[in-house]
Amino acid sequence: MAETNIGSATSSDLTNAEVVYGVDSESTDGSGDSNEFTWQNSWWSQDYGYYLNIPEFKRAVDTKALWTVGAGFEADEPTTMLLNSLKGNGKDSFNSILKNLIKVKTISMDSFAEIIRDDDGVLVNLKPLDPSSIKIVQDKSGRIKRYEQVMKVGGKKSVIKFAPDEIFHLSHDRVADEIHGTRILKSLKWLIDARNEAMSDWRTVLRRNVKPMRIWYLDTDDESEIASFKVMTDQANSDTENIYVPKGTVETEIASTAPNSTLSPLPWIEVIKDQFFQAVNVPQIIIGQGKEFTDASGKIVYLSYEQSVKEEQLYIEEQVLGQLNLEINLTFPASMQNELISSREKDPSLQASQPNDMTAEMEGNT
Repeated sequence: MAETNIGSATSSDLTNAEVVYGVDSESTDGSGDSNEFTWQNSWWSQDYGYYLNIPEFKRAVDTKALWTVGAGFEADEPTTMLLNSLKGNGKDSFNSILKNLIKVKTISMDSFAEIIRDDDGVLVNLKPLDPSSIKIVQDKSGRIKRYEQVMKVGGKKSVIKFAPDEIFHLSHDRVADEIHGTRILKSLKWLIDARNEAMSDWRTVLRRNVKPMRIWYLDTDDESEIASFKVMTDQANSDTENIYVPKGTVETEIASTAPNSTLSPLPWIEVIKDQFFQAVNVPQIIIGQGKEFTDASGKIVYLSYEQSVKEEQLYIEEQVLGQLNLEINLTFPASMQNELISSREKDPSLQASQPNDMTAEMEGNT
């Protein structure tokens, strides 16, 4: 007979078994003590694949570039004529070149364009380059020393060197002494993968409701007969046809899951979608999928996004001035700031309540 003395009971120790979320430490890519520090984007192919295959990521990137360039640029007449003469790959305009560069740096850290000048030093073209082919070379003091374009021709590497003023370089949210911009997909990848996994699982569930999986009980163990029956039933199921078999030779049952026995992934998918657009800083209302309950809340979201777009426009304008020595102003598509100020003046109820409002109301009720 087994011992059942309660004094022999023991407790577990889950101190080390507890799962605690943490984030890995990171360090910046900087020159350090080396005379030359080089960096080349090895993530571009993967990041570009996400851009081409994940519709919400592509829409967010395209929207950011579209709103940043806005209705185009404004400049004095000589600058306007000069920039309008830039053709990029031959079919570009200065606006499309800027959109291209903004998209590329948002997708994966940095974008580059070759600055082409004539013998007199006048800008004649701005040609976007493959970001994965550009190597940034930084000196010991932390300044960019040169750029190198690394290409493979006939199985051999060919290197073309550029001076810093020969490359137009934009970085996405560069931090500290980083030699490059930050990779937005590093923080978005988990959300994108989780949402697409849930959508793929839900697609399978819906498919199985229309064409459920069946278990076939065959009155034979002959492998050739089983293989032949399998081909016939799979083809009939694919074509939505009937199956006729001699009575007593085959039995079948549907391998299904009882209704409401599993959690619906739809709320989870929506939560991830909301977090994605918050992380990428493009409100859903901007792309026509807003969930705001009132007109006022929608305007506040729009106004908030307007500030981030103007910040990006300021960065582009400063880089055009600093790297191309040209002064431009990017126009914002449509500002709502003046409209909100006007609405607030017309409707006092939109203004915040004063601290003594509640006190006065309470005194009137006593």
